[in-house]
Formats: sequence, structure tokens, C-alpha cells
Amino acid sequence: MTSAISQVSLSELPMDNWMANLPSALWDTPLCYMAIPGSHNAITYCLDKNDRSPVDRTQPDMLQKLDKYMKPIIRPFVYKWAIAQKVLKEIREWLDVHPKEVVILSFSHFLGLNQELHTLLVSTIKSVFDSKLCPIMDSVTLRTLWSQGHQVIVSYEDNIVNRHRELWFHIPYWWANKCKAEALIEEFERRKQNGRPGGFFVTGINLTEDLKYICSHPTESLKDVVMSTYPTLLSWVEQQKPGSNPGSLNIIAGDFVTERQFIPTVIALNENLLNRTIIPEP
Repeated sequence: MTSAISQVSLSELPMDNWMANLPSALWDTPLCYMAIPGSHNAITYCLDKNDRSPVDRTQPDMLQKLDKYMKPIIRPFVYKWAIAQKVLKEIREWLDVHPKEVVILSFSHFLGLNQELHTLLVSTIKSVFDSKLCPIMDSVTLRTLWSQGHQVIVSYEDNIVNRHRELWFHIPYWWANKCKAEALIEEFERRKQNGRPGGFFVTGINLTEDLKYICSHPTESLKDVVMSTYPTLLSWVEQQKPGSNPGSLNIIAGDFVTERQFIPTVIALNENLLNRTIIPEP
């Protein structure tokens, strides 16, 4: 399809209802070719400082031992480096109020989760979202989703997806594993040269601080680091383009996404899709 020129800057669209306000020219664009803001480790908003939020088993043994024997001291210290989002709305309630908005949920890194727990988690997901779940489709557009009442796409990193048509296979996540914004950008530019994955994929502009860095910056927090690097990272994001070309991006995820101009910056990238032809998915 060939679209018309937008009369309103997409960066000015309401952050909690932006899809419904997109120009009609983008309603038939596959979502995997659009720029979509995403949050990294969104569930961390509900972490607490007691045993109900255990330290990740993939973390160094030293940290796990310190947490076991010095919990009152180590937990507040770890906590401020674990929280990646300020708040998460009740998704189901929000979707009921905004029937034209779509969310993509990615469940992954299930360390030690047995099949019984997978079955329970999948059952919970299906019961919560019910008819709003979008089954796997060859091409997903806003117009298609709106016409069928689907608002939720769930990606699940486990073989259990083979038994549930409502679950999508794992969505690739570009994770740079860098603690500096410049190094992260360099890694993503390298990956872009090899071409984007087919379908949905995430570019995570989230920095990764190791234990050495954290211990050497005892007065800082993850939010301090994120806020100090956002000017550099968002400057790079502004230069990106969505679409089907090899170097294009799709979902862009970050930490503390309600801060600064992260969401409007990503949404505005879709102006690159206006007044051009979008190649449909095969």
C-alpha cells in the first residue's frame, strides 16, 4: 500500500493510546515492520526485598551466598540494581479501556521451571486474556487485529507452544550485554549489517552492569545509569527506521521507559513508513 503524508507528528500521539491514533495509512502495515516501544524486564516493578523475590540463579555464587547469609544488608543494595521499570499497569484492565491497543508479551528464561509449572503459567495466561489472545498468523496488522478483537500476542520460549495455537514462538531479542551506551550502539550497528530477523524481534537498548561495576559504584542505581545514558541512546534511536529492509528495527525495548522521551521517540519512527510502499510478509 502507498500511504499519505501524516498531518500530525507521531511523537505527539498519546502514549497510552497511540495505535488507535495512527494514520489510517499504517493500519495495513505488518506490525513486525513497525516501530513499537517495549519495556525490558517489566515484571521487576513488583520485586520486593524478602524471600518472595529470590536472587536469579544465574547470578555469581558470591552474590547468592551474600544474599543467603547477609540478606538485610545485601537485599537493599541488589534491589536498586534489579528494578528496571517504575510501574506496570494492570494489562487486562487497560486493554478493556483501550480496545484498539495491542501488547506483545514475551515470556523467556525459565530457569528451573518444570513442565507442570509451564502448564500452570500457560493456563493462567489463557484464562486472563481469553479471546484477546491472537493466534499465530502469517501477517498481523492493526486492521486484522481490530476486526477480530485480538489485542495480545504472547511469545513463549518453551516447547509447550507446540500444543497451544494462541502462543507464538520465541521472539528474538538483540541483547548487547554492554555497560556503556557507545559499546551497545556499536554492537547493534554490527548486528544490523547481518540483516534483521524475519517477523517480530526486539532490540534491547538496556545496559548490563556487572557485579564489579555495581560494587565500585555503591551510591548509584540502575536508574541513575539509565538516565545518564538516555540522551546518547535516544539520539541513536532517532536515526533508526522500521520496515522490511535488512537494517530496520521493530520492537525497541528499554529500562524506565516512562522516563524521558523514550516512548514518543520510538513511536515517531513510524513516520518513516508514511508515503512509501510497505512490502507485505510472504
